[in-house]
Amino acid sequence: MKKANGGLPIALWDTYSSFANTYGGVIILGIKELDDKSWKTTGLKTADKEKLLDNFWNLIHNSQKVNINLLSENDVEVYEVGEDLIIVICVPMAKREQKPVFINNDMFGGTFRRDHSGDYHCTRLQVKAMLRDQTDNTMDMEVLDDALMEDLNKETIQGYRNRHRTLKAGHPFERLDDLEYLRSIGAAAVSDVDKQLHPTAAGMLMFGNEYNIVRHFPEYFLDYRELLDPTIRWTDRLQSSSGEWSGNICDFYFRVYNKMIKDIKVPFKTKGGDRIDDTPVHEALREALANCLINTDFYGVRGVVIKKEPDKLIMENPGYSRTGKAQMRKGGVSDPRNKTLMKMFNLINIGERAGSGVPNIFNVWEDEGWIEPVIEEQFDPDRMILTLEFKKKQAKKTSDKKQAKKTSDKKQAKKTTKNMVEIRKYLQKYGESTTSDIAAHIELSPARTRVIMAEMDDVEAIGGNSNRTYKLK
Repeated sequence: MKKANGGLPIALWDTYSSFANTYGGVIILGIKELDDKSWKTTGLKTADKEKLLDNFWNLIHNSQKVNINLLSENDVEVYEVGEDLIIVICVPMAKREQKPVFINNDMFGGTFRRDHSGDYHCTRLQVKAMLRDQTDNTMDMEVLDDALMEDLNKETIQGYRNRHRTLKAGHPFERLDDLEYLRSIGAAAVSDVDKQLHPTAAGMLMFGNEYNIVRHFPEYFLDYRELLDPTIRWTDRLQSSSGEWSGNICDFYFRVYNKMIKDIKVPFKTKGGDRIDDTPVHEALREALANCLINTDFYGVRGVVIKKEPDKLIMENPGYSRTGKAQMRKGGVSDPRNKTLMKMFNLINIGERAGSGVPNIFNVWEDEGWIEPVIEEQFDPDRMILTLEFKKKQAKKTSDKKQAKKTSDKKQAKKTTKNMVEIRKYLQKYGESTTSDIAAHIELSPARTRVIMAEMDDVEAIGGNSNRTYKLK
């Protein structure tokens, strides 16, 4: 809400940028918020409308003020509220290729995001992340011209090829030598600089040694922690920087997945009398872990952190959701931050659900009767957090629901009685009055005010719907 009595508020453009760079939002001009969180019009009149709207459209089409206009005329509406006007501006979420949306011709100083406390300036790191995400070619497709094929870990490559061979016997890539195989799966490519074969960013992340990976991704860090005993800081830990193993994504995935499932109480299932060790829960956990790694911004800070607690798993990765949290939950749209990494996981039957991975996780948890997973998005720094609990939902007792309804009904009745007293006082003082005048006095909507007055035996209505007034009998 913005008052706009002296013209367009300067902060309007900060909010336009922040809504566009986050999840969209609604800006209402001509409204102020009172101390009790209710809203009140500020007295904009018809004479103000044309001046405000002309100024708004002139500025939003001015590239020196806003780098991109996301609005059409249908996104701006004018409404009458009593004798005042309000202007409602619906700002959509910008598409990935349109971000960052910035103001005052200043990309690094005029880009904003929205959080619970309002608009805030984006850091250079956040703006650079938006720029990287603009292109259809994802970051992991880049050819690392100064890296050698020898920088990749041969043992990891052989382990990956063995899995691929076992899962997809007779695959056309099976007969290729290692260099051609890596080129075919996107882990290597010919450089435009020297026309030689070099690792891609995806190949380095998936198969490199940690000390080589950090040369290209200084913030690269993978961390798995088991926190199963509250008296010990952690009962098990696996870090990419330990030097005790390769530290790459491929080896991290398989080591961590085996640790994740070790103590999880997965329901016992059989088929034809044989135990099924690979259940939908296992599949969902593989999907969740792969999704975490595939959508990581490896230039982002604080790295990937997987925490295993009693009856809980928490997966954190740098980077915001490219499709948006709501679309991610809904599924159907696949827009991974690292397309080549996703292809490599797909080749060994991991994370191959094309936009349905996250909804599948929620469906599995629902089928097991467990508490619904929680997706949290943090900004500054950008971070996605998925929390999976292995605990049954607590069914609400019917008596609790009834008690809550009784309490709510009592509170509503108390408010209604108080409003009736205020209406009587107002009508005694001012005599015959319109609904909008009475509603403004008691700070309720006209519709709710009419409902309350209909219940008052000592108040009568005069006239038809369009010009109805009320007075005390």
